[in-house]
Amino acid sequence: MDSYLYDTHFHLDLFKSVSDIVKEVEENKIYTIAVSNLPVLYSKLKEKISSKYIRPALGFHPELLFQYKHHIPQMWTLLNETRYIGEVGLDFKTGKDFKELQVSFFTELIDRCNQIGGKILTIHSRQSADEITSIIGASFNGKVILHWYSGSKITLNQAIKNGYFFSVNYSMVKSNSGKELIKMIPLDKLLLETDSPFVKYNKKPFTPKDIRYIVEELSVIFEVDFLRMSSILWSNFKRLIK
Repeated sequence: MDSYLYDTHFHLDLFKSVSDIVKEVEENKIYTIAVSNLPVLYSKLKEKISSKYIRPALGFHPELLFQYKHHIPQMWTLLNETRYIGEVGLDFKTGKDFKELQVSFFTELIDRCNQIGGKILTIHSRQSADEITSIIGASFNGKVILHWYSGSKITLNQAIKNGYFFSVNYSMVKSNSGKELIKMIPLDKLLLETDSPFVKYNKKPFTPKDIRYIVEELSVIFEVDFLRMSSILWSNFKRLIK
């Protein structure tokens, strides 16, 4: 069943030895969306990577938006290059001093992706899930993944109604608050993510081969055996990229 694992949110370019991680991904056949934090980093990642299991994603992390706002035009130039967009979104915790810029950029991004159609977005929504859900709405012309969701239950229900997916990581499945939110998510809307190197396992950064530990925890949370849970999660991923 390990052949049917995947990672929808992985910061490959933040590892010292990218080649070692790529080798691990290929040996374990783990389909991986490699997110980036700036357009220029996406371009560098794309040049380095040649693997049928890895898809570089064009990103612009909201925390970096003010400092690197001169890179915004490059984001629009590259938008047609890839189906995968991320990490993007809003962050009203560390980026509270430039909320207007964040909202303006994210709104334009959603509008542009809506017009193009077929994009898969992995979205950061720390202390901004209400605004994220409002801007995207219920008829987005593509697929939406709320990565490491930590908003309210009311907004979670609205996002579920809007048809969004939710990617969960090891930190979420090991915390009481994370488990509480996860239990509210329909099984057919769950996806896997490592968010490595920010999430650790045994004091080391998660890598895609460790993704099975998240499946094990989800099996316990939903009282579904490991093979059944793996099958459900794989079906969700196939639906995401279809």
